[in-house]
Amino acid sequence: MVCMTTIGFIGAGHIGSQVARAAIANGYDVVLSNSRGPETLGDLIAELGPPARAATSTEAAAAGDFVVVTVPLKAYRQVPVAELADKIVIDTNNYYFERDGHIPELDNGTATVSGMLQEHLPQSRVVKAFNHIKAADITTDGAPAGTENRRALAVSSDFEDATELAVQLLDQFGFDAVAVGPLSESWRFERDQPAYVVRQNREELLTNLALAKRVGDTD
Repeated sequence: MVCMTTIGFIGAGHIGSQVARAAIANGYDVVLSNSRGPETLGDLIAELGPPARAATSTEAAAAGDFVVVTVPLKAYRQVPVAELADKIVIDTNNYYFERDGHIPELDNGTATVSGMLQEHLPQSRVVKAFNHIKAADITTDGAPAGTENRRALAVSSDFEDATELAVQLLDQFGFDAVAVGPLSESWRFERDQPAYVVRQNREELLTNLALAKRVGDTD
C-alpha cells in the first residue's frame, strides 16, 4: 500500500477530534475542518500541536491522502465531491432520526448510511469505520496486537483497498478489525444492532454481527 501520512477531516466534533488524536499519536499529520470555519478550531489545533492545522472542508478534502468524514447525516450532501475523487473516505456516521429527520430508505431498511455517502461520492471509495464506538474509547481502549480480549471494531466497504486501509488504521490505533463485506451489509453494526457501541472482542463481534436483524426482516 502507498504510504499515506496526512489525514483530512471533514468534521471535528467528538469522533473526529478523537480520531485525530489517535492519528497524531501514531505519526500522522491531520488537517481539520468543520462547518463553522477554521478560525473556530484554534483551541483544538493548539492542543494537537504541530502535526495539526485547520482548514476549510474543501481544503481538508484536498490535503488528505485519505479523508475522514464525520458530520451529521443530515449534512452529508455538503461533503465536497470533486476534492475527494479517487480517494478513500472513512465514514463514521450513524442515522439518528431525532437529529437528522426521518429518511424513508433508512427507516425501511432499503439503504445504508454509508451507502448514501458512497452515492454522493461516486468517484471515491467509502469505508465505514469508527461508528460503533464511543468517542472517548477511541483513545483509551486500544491495545497492542495479540493482546488477550483486544477490542474489535467492524469495517465495511465496496472496495478492497479501502477495507485494507481501515483495517490497518484500526490496528495502529489498537483494535482488531472485522471486515463485514460491502456497504450493503454495513447496517449490521449501525444503531440499535447488537454490535453497536458495546465493548467486544473479535469473537464477540462476529457473534453480534450475525445476530443483527434488519428493519423489515420477518425471520
